[in-house]
Amino acid sequence: MKLAVIPARGGSKRILRKNITLFAGKPMIAWSILAARNANIFDHIIVSTDDSEIAEISEQFGAIAPFVRPTQLSDDFTPTAPVIAHAIDWAENALGVVGSVCCIYATAPLIQPDDLTRAAEVLDQTDADYVFPVTSFAFPIQRGMRLTDNGRMEMLHPEHALTRSQDLEEAYHDVGQFYWGQRDAWAQGRTIFSPNSVPIIIERHRAQDIDTPEDLKRAEVMFRVISEMKTKAL
Repeated sequence: MKLAVIPARGGSKRILRKNITLFAGKPMIAWSILAARNANIFDHIIVSTDDSEIAEISEQFGAIAPFVRPTQLSDDFTPTAPVIAHAIDWAENALGVVGSVCCIYATAPLIQPDDLTRAAEVLDQTDADYVFPVTSFAFPIQRGMRLTDNGRMEMLHPEHALTRSQDLEEAYHDVGQFYWGQRDAWAQGRTIFSPNSVPIIIERHRAQDIDTPEDLKRAEVMFRVISEMKTKAL
């Protein structure tokens, strides 16, 4: 059985009620649910939440919210893995044997069903613990700088001060949309960012972490652009 688990607690600090704030006419979490549904690879789409309003909205868009997430798994400092392990435990008691689980973030409206499908295929074809999307940094990280205590600048890697950008190794970062993982990897709390994980690479314009109101505005602009690109391609 393949599960999608969407963690979506009620508390949020910088954007009030972020998981269900309106984005392109729908509650934010709806886009994650719809992407999971349109991927057509999940036996069940579970929303793990401590919030009754989030649970109700999730069910309106086709997910199930069959339990209330325990308080000890609902604070600001709870890692993702224990939340997914809790959902796996519920599913195996209520639904049957779990094979793999995709943790999909509730605030990832740029997520694409094809990426979920592609990552699932990679997970099935390899011995990886996890598969997740990454994108390349827009500027070489080896040329990064820090602000010093006296207000000046210094390079993080001064040995590359004169190195041409095209001669520097390309670097990538997690885009924070989803993580496909083997059942045992989640249940045992294995580290996601390790040599036992495999990336899929996506374009930079489809990667946007939403933590601040500015992030939200930028994501809405990119959502419109991506929608227009899809329309023109048809």
